[in-house]
Amino acid sequence: MSKEKREIEKQDLMPAEAYAESRKKIRKELVEFKKNRRIALGPYATFYFESFETMVAQIQEMLYIEKGGDEQLKDELTAYNPLVPNGKELTATLMFEIDNPLSRGVFLGKVGGIEKNIFIKIENVVVKAVPEDDVDRTSAEGKASSVQFIHFKFNDDQIIKIKSGNVSIELGIDHKEYEHTTKLTEENIKSLSADFI
Repeated sequence: MSKEKREIEKQDLMPAEAYAESRKKIRKELVEFKKNRRIALGPYATFYFESFETMVAQIQEMLYIEKGGDEQLKDELTAYNPLVPNGKELTATLMFEIDNPLSRGVFLGKVGGIEKNIFIKIENVVVKAVPEDDVDRTSAEGKASSVQFIHFKFNDDQIIKIKSGNVSIELGIDHKEYEHTTKLTEENIKSLSADFI
């Protein structure tokens, strides 16, 4: 099974007709699955921690909406496979969600490079996020993208601590224009621990 290989392949996906029939139920189950993997940080930032399951669902949904068949599938696998955690990391989509386009533009213009200021703190050890390097997430003018893809890479000792569930973990951003931290709940930690080998 591809989940153990940490890579999504065509056989992991449902045929289009079967997905269309089961879509409502699948999406409802996904909302429940993702509940403890969504972490808000400050007024605008939300981290959506990804997994094999969330990326399969994302690809299925893109194929359902765009109906591009096998040609589209290749692009979707290339885009989303890097966000499947490799067993020694957590991956997240970080979104800055501001409804007002003007306010959003002003905020993003002030937080260039924010993707280099994201961290997870396990007790007193800080693990800096590594931005996905598919594209620059801050423009040459210093404007941040409203969507960032990031990885947190851990050593074996840190993974053991996280999986123990008996540890204090904080998620934070320490950019001069956006400084916030939040403590992960037991439910968050339990859900994210499933991503490790």
